[in-house]
Amino acid sequence: MKEKKIDPRIKKLAKVLVDYSIAVKCRDLIIPKKGDIIKINSTVLAKDLILEIYKLIIKKGMYPIVDVGLPGMSKIYFENASDGQLRHFPELTMYMTKKAQAYIGIDAPKDTRDLEKINPRKIALRHKITHKISDYIVNEHKKIRRVSTDFPTEALAKEAGMSLKEFENFLYSATNIDWKKEKKKLEKIEKLFHGKSEVRIIGKNTDITLGIKGRAMTIDAGEENMPGGEIFCAPLETKTNGKISFTYPSIRDGRKISGICLEFKDGKVVKAKAKENDDYLKTLLNLKGAKIVGELGIGCNTGIKRYTNDLLFDEKIGGTIHLALGMSYKECKGKNGDAEIHWDIVKDLRQKFGGGKIIVDGKVVQENGIWKI
Repeated sequence: MKEKKIDPRIKKLAKVLVDYSIAVKCRDLIIPKKGDIIKINSTVLAKDLILEIYKLIIKKGMYPIVDVGLPGMSKIYFENASDGQLRHFPELTMYMTKKAQAYIGIDAPKDTRDLEKINPRKIALRHKITHKISDYIVNEHKKIRRVSTDFPTEALAKEAGMSLKEFENFLYSATNIDWKKEKKKLEKIEKLFHGKSEVRIIGKNTDITLGIKGRAMTIDAGEENMPGGEIFCAPLETKTNGKISFTYPSIRDGRKISGICLEFKDGKVVKAKAKENDDYLKTLLNLKGAKIVGELGIGCNTGIKRYTNDLLFDEKIGGTIHLALGMSYKECKGKNGDAEIHWDIVKDLRQKFGGGKIIVDGKVVQENGIWKI
């Protein structure tokens, strides 16, 4: 039987993930070495990428652990799991995760909305129970290295309003680039915030200030997210004040929440509304730590120009900012690390979306999505 020809872009993405994302020296992140265990998590739809990563890991003398889900498993679980099963902590998954020195997560859904009809309380409860695992992967940099990416599927293409071919071209053009060169661009932008105390964001139906004194910006140049292309920090937990109206909807657990408006006082959400799925917005805000901003992110990737309903790309769009409600990252010195959620929502400051400004300690550093460097 003739062997299936693999798209060369898949092979290149595998090399980017294995040879750059989890291997490049960056901050205090560990670098996996020969003999280490690498955990790969995805669905069967990403088979071609999984196999290429698997091969590269084997060639490096490392040991891959592959955790592959089947389409429909999550829906079956939530439709049929008892309260006891929902509350059961997956000890084996935690054990395997702690044994690994790196984690490669690949989102490859068959249906992005398969949990839309599930009782949100079930999903919220499960998030609470499994939070310990995701927190370990995200925050224990000295124990485990991680990177998250997407594999192009029909479902992701549909959400983005593209054909599968168009989405493949979009995805690979955003991931298979010179990330060392991109990092140099991000370092110039980070200097605008270095040692500063306050960030103010003004835009359509938006005027919000966030305290950042002592909270340095971190650069994401593809070491932990692929694609990368943002700078981010954990704002001071009691210094967020004002209101913000988000440009784009957010898909969370299969539900599209749109028209999100939040008002903050002394660090916490005091008013919240959404035009669509307002009840679910309220459910999420009732999770532990969800009313505090755990992350202020600023999209800097000018190669990503359109919204796709895929946060991995949308939060990187040059000319946007995003706030993450809930969990802050330890590397950012945040104090909300035990929150049960980390939920990013995107605001576009470009001219065609109403325009806006980013002001740092009284100085305008970006206007209508264009940096003043």
